[in-house]
Amino acid sequence: MTSPQIALTVRHTPSALDARRGVVRLHPEVLDALGLREWDAVRLTGARVSAALAAPAVDGVPGVVLVDDVTMANLGVQEGAEIVVAPCEVTVARTVVVSGSRIASMSLNPHTLRLALIGKVLTIGDAVSLLPQDLAPPPGSDVSTVRGQLSRAIGASWTSELLTVTATEPSGTVVVGQSTVVSWRGSEVARTEPNPVPSAASETTVIAAAEEEPLDVEIVEDESVLDEPPPIADLAGSTGAARRLGEWFDLAFHRPELLAKLGTSGRLGVLVSGPEGAGKATLVRSVAHAEKIRVVSVAAPSIAVLEPKSALAQISEAVRRTTSGEGAGVLLVTDIDALLPASSPPPVATVVLDRLGEALGNEDFALVATTAHPESVDPRLRTVDLLDRELMVGLPDAKTRTELLRVLLRDTPVEQGIDFGAIAERTPGFVAADLVALRRDAALRAALRQRDGGGEPRLSGQDLLDALESVRPISMSASDTLATGGLTLDDVGDMADVKQSLTESVLWPLRYPDSFSRLGIAPPRGVLLYGPPGNGKTFLVRALAGTGALNVFAVKGAELMDKWVGESERAVRELFRKAAEAAPSLIFLDEVDALAPRRGQSGDSGVADRVVAALLTELDGVEPMRDVVVLGATNRPELVDPALLRPGRLERLIYVPPPDEEARVAILKSTARNTPLASDVDLAEVASTLDGYSAADCAALIREAALTAMRESLEAAEVTASHLAEARTVVRPSLDPAQLAALEEYAAGR
Repeated sequence: MTSPQIALTVRHTPSALDARRGVVRLHPEVLDALGLREWDAVRLTGARVSAALAAPAVDGVPGVVLVDDVTMANLGVQEGAEIVVAPCEVTVARTVVVSGSRIASMSLNPHTLRLALIGKVLTIGDAVSLLPQDLAPPPGSDVSTVRGQLSRAIGASWTSELLTVTATEPSGTVVVGQSTVVSWRGSEVARTEPNPVPSAASETTVIAAAEEEPLDVEIVEDESVLDEPPPIADLAGSTGAARRLGEWFDLAFHRPELLAKLGTSGRLGVLVSGPEGAGKATLVRSVAHAEKIRVVSVAAPSIAVLEPKSALAQISEAVRRTTSGEGAGVLLVTDIDALLPASSPPPVATVVLDRLGEALGNEDFALVATTAHPESVDPRLRTVDLLDRELMVGLPDAKTRTELLRVLLRDTPVEQGIDFGAIAERTPGFVAADLVALRRDAALRAALRQRDGGGEPRLSGQDLLDALESVRPISMSASDTLATGGLTLDDVGDMADVKQSLTESVLWPLRYPDSFSRLGIAPPRGVLLYGPPGNGKTFLVRALAGTGALNVFAVKGAELMDKWVGESERAVRELFRKAAEAAPSLIFLDEVDALAPRRGQSGDSGVADRVVAALLTELDGVEPMRDVVVLGATNRPELVDPALLRPGRLERLIYVPPPDEEARVAILKSTARNTPLASDVDLAEVASTLDGYSAADCAALIREAALTAMRESLEAAEVTASHLAEARTVVRPSLDPAQLAALEEYAAGR
């Protein structure tokens, strides 16, 4: 009987307690579906196969598996990728052989090593940390004693040490038990073990030119292992890039004589860039399949974790397989930036580049690399001798997402009348991988809903909409976002002028770009909200995001400041890059006066001045922002650098005034909508006496009145006028008349 398995989306675990302990977190319903109990072993299949212990996620999402960085490296995947999770049978290992850094191998005896690894599930080739498995320690283990021994043997750096499992007896997935003999590679026991695997955690060495026996990991001949790629017609939004890549393949492999007559060669190296999950590798496989070209693929992240000689051996083996087969072959290297980074490239980078350059001299060979971060790729890779051509896979717009949903759900039984266009409008910033995750989560919800019913199971539109609550786009997975809570501008009482100005400045450019083009004008790039504190500027932004179905990147001004030279500017660039990948999106800079103060007046060694310059560069970028609007908020607009407020930047200044009597009534009613009020409470009368109260003060007044009723009696059933009167003595108006006058004068002068 085939064991159950479920495809899930990888997300980095937010728990420091789980880090580097070989534990993955699954939704309890997923554990039930797989027939697993807490702390059972699971088999994880990504770019390579690994194993871990499974535990329930407290606030888990059905379609997501939470893993740490070491497990992601073992699987050869990045956050947002899809892996297959299945139950796994494990046996207690008789022997385990590991390799590690020089300090670890010289300092730790086999007994301490075994105590550190007890209870962990291991697979040959995996990296494993020395942190004991203390979440569910096996019987008889003494975690505190082990920690002390490790600390005394290695020092404070023991928690960051990584070992590599090079051999086990028996082979396959094993668990380290009390009787397991654990030893270092090169010891007497290690020499008797078959098929040793080079260490992923050993110190970096200078690479010899001599070849090694290649390791059988991460090299995949697509036609024999992977499912047939989708036809080019199904690559919604990427047919143009597919056509261009097909033309290059045709000229390089089928018409090299034509290129020779024109004085050039058929040498072909292509860098395919685009957001994570946009389908870059799928594009290459689909085009190669249509052109009847073999594809051999390697995952750069899984090679990057190997020691230098092993990494070079892997690249050499991949080139050999590509060139030794019949007919033309393409070597596809995914996420090339992990192996050949622009900053601090490892010593292996130079030799790998030379090896790839030599391979491109072969006939019927092409090199294609993919990356989500082209700016992070070693510039030597993008020379004329290597990857001299580039393709861009763009972020799908609403129309493309609609077509992708139709393609993805074409073979899925769905209810009639599903409005794919409406669902696509609710998925800003989603790429193909995100929509696959959405389909998977919706299918899981449909299965849970229909598991006890009869008839043919079908996916409903509501299943897809409900899945949107838990599936986040990959581009937003590691970002702070602003929760809308279902708010829209209709929920904001009064402030008609402010709401209209925000709609024109933020929503119109995203909803009606054709109107701006037709009239020959560029839409506003940014807006500055200013006004006294506590009057709902952030509330307005939440409502605006809810109305426009926008991805919001919320940043407080001081969060981008860093004392290290260049780090603050890098954070600004990264913020705008993520926003572009998640478009349509809104960058919300709260307390913008702290982020972009007037230049030349700060005493922070010029950090603030450089951040302002970086902001201006991004707003005036050579590549114009598309479907990205910047919105700043402050209660000290006079402190913001004037250059940031000129046309083309934060050009629309919108004053959010303190609430008048009518607005205070609306705020009180909204805050008290779930609070039972006695018949003697007249909110309109109360509002008329709240001059000087901000929106936050009005909301605090209702809360304090309810607490006053509770102080009188925990059985209180309503809030009376006397409770409100007593709350008035505690909650005082916070608006400063002098600040109000200054802000109104500033608004009048604009």
